[in-house]
Amino acid sequence: MDSPQPQPQEARLHFLDYWRIIRIRKAIIITVFLITAIIATAVTFILPVSYSSTSQIKIEPDSVSDIAGMSGMTTANQIYDAYFLQTELAILNGPIVLGKVIDAMNLNEVWGKKYGVGLFKTSETMEFLKNQMALSPVRNTTLVDITVYSGDKNEAAALANAIAKAYQEYRLDRRSQQTEGGIKVLEEQYQGEVDKIQASSAKVDSLRKELAIIDTDPQSLEPSPTLSQEQLHQYNDTMMEGETRYSKLKEQLDQLKALDPDKLRDVLPAINPDTVLSGLLDKLHEAQQEFVTKTNDYSLANPDVIRVQSMIDEVNQQINDRVTGIMISLENNLNTEKAALDTIREKVDAAINKDREEAVRGQPYWEEKRNLVNLEDYKKILAIKIANDKIDQAIPKTSVVEITAIGEPGKDPVRPNKPLNITLGLVFGLIVGVGLAFFIEYLDTSVKTIDDVERAFQAPVLGVIPQNVGILADEGPESRYAEAYRVLRTNILFARKDEKLTSVVVVSAGAGEGKSTTTVNLATVFAQAGMRVLIVDSDLRRPTLHKLFHVANDIGLTNYLLKQNTLEEVIQTTAVPMLNFMASGKLPSSSMSILNSAQMKQMIAELKQRYEFVFFDSPPILGVSDASVLASEVDIVVQVIQYRRYPQPMNLRAKQVIEKVGGTFLGIVLNNINMSQDESYYYYSGYYHDYYASADAKDQEADALKTPDDPDRIGIKQKY
Repeated sequence: MDSPQPQPQEARLHFLDYWRIIRIRKAIIITVFLITAIIATAVTFILPVSYSSTSQIKIEPDSVSDIAGMSGMTTANQIYDAYFLQTELAILNGPIVLGKVIDAMNLNEVWGKKYGVGLFKTSETMEFLKNQMALSPVRNTTLVDITVYSGDKNEAAALANAIAKAYQEYRLDRRSQQTEGGIKVLEEQYQGEVDKIQASSAKVDSLRKELAIIDTDPQSLEPSPTLSQEQLHQYNDTMMEGETRYSKLKEQLDQLKALDPDKLRDVLPAINPDTVLSGLLDKLHEAQQEFVTKTNDYSLANPDVIRVQSMIDEVNQQINDRVTGIMISLENNLNTEKAALDTIREKVDAAINKDREEAVRGQPYWEEKRNLVNLEDYKKILAIKIANDKIDQAIPKTSVVEITAIGEPGKDPVRPNKPLNITLGLVFGLIVGVGLAFFIEYLDTSVKTIDDVERAFQAPVLGVIPQNVGILADEGPESRYAEAYRVLRTNILFARKDEKLTSVVVVSAGAGEGKSTTTVNLATVFAQAGMRVLIVDSDLRRPTLHKLFHVANDIGLTNYLLKQNTLEEVIQTTAVPMLNFMASGKLPSSSMSILNSAQMKQMIAELKQRYEFVFFDSPPILGVSDASVLASEVDIVVQVIQYRRYPQPMNLRAKQVIEKVGGTFLGIVLNNINMSQDESYYYYSGYYHDYYASADAKDQEADALKTPDDPDRIGIKQKY
């Protein structure tokens, strides 16, 4: 079983983290910003121009009401209402006032002709008028500006003045408001009903899930029957017809069974017509007539008489057999009819029993649903009563609306406001671009920072490798990226718990994370420090290190493990002093059995005696089993994670695989970091590059060639 992972602490973003995201996603931000800006500018210049006209009115609350409230008391003093002006603005923008304006100015016909549709509906005209008007209360006053926009300056002024006049007339005709106490009681009762409805609705949902009720009709207050009324009527009609046929057949059969056999053969053709039986009866009659004729002329011993008598006996037997067959057929028909009738009865009874069981089982649900419907109906009644009381029960004595300013036709168009629209488009585009960048960053679960690694993996970061790193063996010790690997080398040396741990395998979760390059460059900086180092290409599936060292892959690890060659024959020298290389060799049929062999373990032990450090390159640990085998056999495992490539769970799974097979997990190397976009990594690599770039190249080379026992070299180790 997996060992429980410690819960990581919650990450907190610093200001520099936000700036890093913006720099990394700047292409998305700029693209969205430009698209939005272009669209905003284009739309601004396409929109038609509009003129505005503003009239102003003064709105005062009703001073005195003559109508007693629900408590029986009248309102003697004027009470300040914080929502009064908002209420009046809603009325001013509602159908009562605007309907008067539409009728007074005949806007249905005027605008219908203007826009070429003949005649507008009142609802359409009202919505169009609402879109053209704006109500603006003057702060800290009871004044309200009524502004109307239109392509015709004269029409804008006429509409603004007409709306002010219509509202004034409305206030003259409106009744005073219902007293506040009565409305408050109704509103409290209404809110109580809302709470009851919410509780009942939650209970209905709970009962439906608990009792597994299938309720496909929201309006239904009882369970749907298995059989519809139409189906039930059809089954009843079928049963009635079947019972009638069954009774008739049974009665007929009983009558036939009660008859004498001789009588039965005569009656049966009339009840159940049968051509064969009728033919046999006719044949019998003819034979009997012939028998009578023959016996009148001849004796009973006459051959003709005997022949006729024999024929009569044979026909009688055939008639009896036919009658028996017909009776059996009638009996079968009766049984078939009874079986069909019983089947229908059973089906109907089963459906009825099922409906009864469902009704009993779902009774709590349907009762609660009916209760919910009753509560909703009562809430609607209360809502209607509150609305009616507010409108009809209070009547003001005098009008308190004064038109303080009359709208005049505007001189210059006010819409569209091109500078404002373009500015808002730019701001909106910037906000959307930044928001999209952060959203994409949120969806990206790959490794981004050292804090991500240490928080999620609970493991140290041994080194940070910049982007576009080359092969140090080709670039030399003065390479601008060499110091990043020197830092990695130093951290590995200090992170070891025992100096005898000298065999290292470099793994990664997936392909293309820079594992092979890291292995080669890390081994190179170890060799440049004067250590005897060997690189073993143990990626038998897709070997690549021989290409980096520009050597052949004819013989190598597989040849030695198969005992085809000795170590001296498979180990090759490189251009880097103190650095040797063992290629992978030809791929055998089963690489796992070779890497997991005793020969492999013996080879590792022998290589550790010959070299100060042995580095193994491996395939992705989640791709094949070879890397897991190597992780269990070598001393140290280092995992390479490429910046912003694979999701964190995938890399975490790779670490868990290493720990499961018993590998000694030393730490993580972050690879392919873009220093130009992410300043947070500058101090891990850029500082060293700048510092060492200023040093003399000869001094760097001299430091690299010092022996392991050189005191200066030891001082370098201690420095890092």
